Amino acid sequence: MKIVKRGNKTVARFYSDDKLRRGLDAVRYRLLGAEIDKGLLFKLFVYVILINVAFIYIKPILYMVTTMVKDAQNILDPTVIWVPRTIFLGHLQHASEMLNYGKSFLISVSLASSVAVLQVFSCAIAGYAFARLDFPFKKVWGALLLFTFIMPPQITILPSIMLFKEFGWLNTFLPMVVPALFGHGLKGAMFVIIYRAFYSTLPKELDEAARMDGAGPFRMFFRVMFPISRSATVVVVLFSFVWNWNDFYFPSLFMFTAENVPLSITLARMAGEMKLAEGAGEITVYAEAIKMAASFLIIMPLLVVYLFAQRWFIEGVERTGLVE
Repeated sequence: MKIVKRGNKTVARFYSDDKLRRGLDAVRYRLLGAEIDKGLLFKLFVYVILINVAFIYIKPILYMVTTMVKDAQNILDPTVIWVPRTIFLGHLQHASEMLNYGKSFLISVSLASSVAVLQVFSCAIAGYAFARLDFPFKKVWGALLLFTFIMPPQITILPSIMLFKEFGWLNTFLPMVVPALFGHGLKGAMFVIIYRAFYSTLPKELDEAARMDGAGPFRMFFRVMFPISRSATVVVVLFSFVWNWNDFYFPSLFMFTAENVPLSITLARMAGEMKLAEGAGEITVYAEAIKMAASFLIIMPLLVVYLFAQRWFIEGVERTGLVE
C-alpha cells in the first residue's frame, strides 16, 4: 500500500496485487511464450526428445568404440561395461591385418567414388530432361522411372547375373560401374528424381535467356543448369558414395570369388573365418573386440567425410526438397 496526497485528501493505493499479477504473467510468458512453440517448456520438451533420439543412434557407436579398446582384463571384468580402465589399441591393428585394410580401402574408395561421379553426370542429364525438355512419351518414361525406383532389386538380380556372365564381367567392378554410366546402379532412379525436383523449381526465364543467346539443350545444361545445381549434386554425391561404400548385396553377387574386393566383403569374410575358428574350438576373448574394431575401421572414413561435408549436405537436402 502506498499513501498519496492529492490536495487536502489522502488516497491509499494498493500495488501488491498488480505486481503479483505482472510477475505471474512474466513467468507464464517465459515458460509458455506468446505462442506454444516459443516457450521454455516446449523447447525443453523438444530437447529431451532430440537427446533421446540421438542417444539411440549414438549408443551403438559408443559401444563399438569402448569395446574395441578393452584389453583382456577389462573384457573379463564384469564391472567394466562402458568405460575401460586402460586403453588398448592392439585390436585395431589385428583387425586391419585381417581386413587387408590398405588394399581393401583403396578398392572401396575407387569403386564408391567412380560410381558417385558417373551417377552425378548421368542422373543430372536425365533429371534435366524430365524437368525442362519435351520429348515423346515423356509421361510414360517418367512412370517407368518411378517403377524402377519402387521395384525391389531382387527381382532383376538373376537376369543381371546371367547378362554379366555372358559379357564376362563377373568378379570385376564393371557390373557396378557401367550401369552407373547410364543412370542406373544403386538408387539411380532416386537421384534422377532429386535432380528433376531441383530443376523444376528454377525459373523459366533461364531457359528463355539461354535460347536468346543461341544456346541449345546441351549447352544450356552444361553452361547454365548444371553449375547452379551444386546443392543437389552434393546430396547425390554423398548419398551415392555412402550407399556404395556400405553396399554388400551387389558386390557379394557379382564378385563372390574375386580376390580384390571392397571392405564390405572383407568384413563378411573375416566374420566367417572367426565363426569357423570358434566352431573348431579356437575360442578367444578378443573376438568381439576385434569385430568392433573392424566395424569402426569401415565406418571411420564415412564419419570423416560427413564431418567436413555436413553443412553442404544439410543445405542440399533442404534445397532439393528431401525433407518433405
